[in-house]
Amino acid sequence: MQETKDNTGIEIAYRLDPFPSEEELAPLWRAAWGDDWGGDLAFILTRSLTHACAYAGTRMVGYVNVAWDGGVHAFLLDTTVDPAFQRRGIAKELVRQVADAARERGAHWLHVDYEEKLDGFYKACGFRPTAAGLIRL
Repeated sequence: MQETKDNTGIEIAYRLDPFPSEEELAPLWRAAWGDDWGGDLAFILTRSLTHACAYAGTRMVGYVNVAWDGGVHAFLLDTTVDPAFQRRGIAKELVRQVADAARERGAHWLHVDYEEKLDGFYKACGFRPTAAGLIRL
């Protein structure tokens, strides 16, 4: 666990692979996305390469997951920060931690689905644009 102060002086604890419960994730997800978490979190996380959470005290204020292909490609998913804690560097630190862990676990590439409104965030995290294809299933 790593603890740092965010840019407002609040202490934030970062935990790699904490395997949070759905009850712990639900309030964060609802605050950030305006919807209920709809997956089976335990099923997802046991198949992930890594994940990380950020906490202000006992409150989860950030979450990110990294899926993978079993080889050298990893995929950043569900980067989420409570709106009351956004723009404090929490998401960037979560991405840094899971990128380091993914590298240590054998991944060579970390992919992210591109959203234009997040371009500055992606660049701050070290992502660069690439062309990709997509099929809706």
